[in-house]
Amino acid sequence: MALIDSHGRTINYVRLAITDRCNLRCTYCMPQSGIDFVSRDDLLSYEEMLRLLKVFKSLDVSKLRITGGEPLVRKGILEFLEEIKAQQIMDGFYLTTNATTTLSHVERLVNAGLKSVNISLDTLDRQKFIDITKRDQLDNVLASMNAFYQSDVRIKINMVVTKGSNEADIVPMAQLAEHRNIQVRFLEEMPFNGLNEMKTQFMTHHDILEKLKTSLPNLTSKPFEHGSTSQNYTVEGWKGDVGIIASYSRTFCGSCNRLRVTPTGQMKTCLYGKNDLDLRGLLRDGSSDEEITQAIKHAVANKPVDGIAAERSRFSTISESMATIGG
Repeated sequence: MALIDSHGRTINYVRLAITDRCNLRCTYCMPQSGIDFVSRDDLLSYEEMLRLLKVFKSLDVSKLRITGGEPLVRKGILEFLEEIKAQQIMDGFYLTTNATTTLSHVERLVNAGLKSVNISLDTLDRQKFIDITKRDQLDNVLASMNAFYQSDVRIKINMVVTKGSNEADIVPMAQLAEHRNIQVRFLEEMPFNGLNEMKTQFMTHHDILEKLKTSLPNLTSKPFEHGSTSQNYTVEGWKGDVGIIASYSRTFCGSCNRLRVTPTGQMKTCLYGKNDLDLRGLLRDGSSDEEITQAIKHAVANKPVDGIAAERSRFSTISESMATIGG
């Protein structure tokens, strides 16, 4: 019973944000003082998430990404991931993390079914890392990255390029892929910083590409992969590769195959949209699995064609933090 939207796209990927809390304060994600975190009772419980994942599985959703906030700050996360494996709900999982607290958990994550890890890292300069995140955690991130690599976990590094902050770090970050089989991806900055303000100037995917080409003349474009968010490139002689995600320009929306579930159980068919499906409400008002299934199918049937159309339908400015909607 595959999920097909009205544009003929098969939806087989869910991003599950298990918490809105994070131990960093990245300037492009939330204010330094933080945001108003939701109460524990408003979060989906692990039992509710397991039930939802079973419903998604019945709809042929086969890819699961665990996100936050920072997922590793929620108590019980490792046991939750192990339960997904024990119940054979999904064939492994993907993880997006800032990798500040993962070092001691790498082996357990791998045993629980970790397939790949996306590490959020915006610079290799310690002081600049502190300036961006408001925390002195770069050494922990790099140690975790090495541990994942030694455990043969596929690694993608996600760098948000912020104009006036870390443009000079683009090439040094790309060079992480020179001698290791990892992918370094550069993301346009998005307006989800919890400040209810829009950027008037930012580095576009064109700007990022030109920056890379200037220092890496052997950069060669790879064929675009259906469902991917990044346009990827190889560099002659490098073990890994680089990618650019047009997060704000939204050039990849045409092949979108994903849904997002926020920590409070709101299902978003598009990151930029506002018409959420209240899965938590359905779970807690006694709805059956079949009723939840039908609600999901109805929401997917109305999935916008792209992020531009979704933003036009909001009737409000963007004021959310990425931590609250699943980074």
